[in-house]
Order: sequence, then C-alpha cells, then structure tokens
Amino acid sequence: MTERRLAIVTGGSRGIGRAVAVQLAADGYDIAFCYRSGAQAAAETEKLVREQGAQVYHAPCDVADHAAVKEFVARATEALGDVHVLVNSAGIVRDNPMVLMPVADWNSVIETNLNGTFNFCHAVTFGLMKRKAGVIVNLSSIAGVYGHATQSNYSASKAGIQAMSISLAKEVASYGIRVNVVAPGFIETDMTEALPEKLRAAALKQIPMKRYGGAAEVADLVSFLVSDRAAYITGEVIQIDGGVAL
Repeated sequence: MTERRLAIVTGGSRGIGRAVAVQLAADGYDIAFCYRSGAQAAAETEKLVREQGAQVYHAPCDVADHAAVKEFVARATEALGDVHVLVNSAGIVRDNPMVLMPVADWNSVIETNLNGTFNFCHAVTFGLMKRKAGVIVNLSSIAGVYGHATQSNYSASKAGIQAMSISLAKEVASYGIRVNVVAPGFIETDMTEALPEKLRAAALKQIPMKRYGGAAEVADLVSFLVSDRAAYITGEVIQIDGGVAL
C-alpha cells in the first residue's frame, strides 16, 4: 500500500483553494485546509476531498496570525502526519485608488496575502528541510506581475509573494525542496462573480482566449508543479491567464 502524504492548502473552503484541495486528494494526498470563515463551505470541501479517498483535517485559521498558523500546522500534523506539500491560496482584495485607500485596507491585504504566505512557509519549511523533501506552491496573480489600477495593495502583496518565493527557492533547493509560484489571471471564483457585470465584460475583452479560466485549470497546474513531473522546476512564476498578459 502506497503511503499517503499530507498537503496543506490555505483558503481551501472555496474557489481555487477548494479546487486544489480536491485535485491533490485525487493525486493521493491527505488534505489539511484552513479558512477564515464559512463553516458550511468548509464542510462541502471536506465532503469533496473525502470522496477522493483522502483523510482530511480542517479548521478556521487567520493566516495573518503567526501563532494561529503554528497551532494549525501542529494540529494538522498531529492528525495526519508530516507535511509534504504546502499550497498557499488564501487571499483577500480591498480595491481602491491609492489616494482613496484606507490605511486599514492596505494593511489587511498585506497582512493576509503576503504575511499569511510567509507565516505558513515559516511554519513548515524547517520540517521539510529536516526531511530533505517537499514542495511549496504559492498563489500570486498577474496583478503581482504587471500591476492593476485600484489594486496597489493587492498587487504589492502578490509581487511580494513572488519575490519571497524565489528567495526561498534559492535557500532550500539544496535540501531537495522546490518552491514555485502560480499567477492566475481572471478565474471564475466567488471573487470574480461578485464583480459588477460591466467590469466582468470589460475584463473579458482583455483576454485573447475570450473566456475566464476555471479553478480546476489552476488546480491542474498546481498538481503538475507538486508532482515528480516537475522535479527540475523551482523558483518559477508561471502565469495561467488565457493570454491576457501577452
């Protein structure tokens, strides 16, 4: 019997995080996922993960809270064993032109998106180094590559994730650990569904492939990066955007 391994997915209750959790469960991983709120959505993710034959642990966790992250990782590993894969998908948006942006909105996006990614990387990397194996995939955005108007906070947080991930990749490559970044474009999630129809239509015009991406398509890319098929890939930022950045 093949030994199952543990993958931690942040923001796993919905959207891209849910799709990643379900796909990695199908790939043979047990899943620990966290979420900030939404117990009903988390229960649905748990159901989908268990249908893939995986064990699952989940709990609310504010990724911006370093102590809470350490506790979540400790409880997850106690329940399901050592971490082999980390996927940081948790993130928020608080859009506004910079001149109108409340300082609280700047801070909350940086704390959740960038600091939250750091907190989980910080919590699991030493264990991966001791075992000399593991994969980290951090979710960024094309906003972190090219910047988006009204998203200075979000773009800064995602660009920070990219730079941090590349630095970490250099630090841990000799320990057999790979770190990569996936930078999605416009993906059909709760976040994009909440956009006004006028903005959705304008965004669609920017995409050469003339459609939004699916969360499952992002999950497929994460699945590849986690697998041995990507064993020689590290420190990369891979865009999945339907050509919007061409």
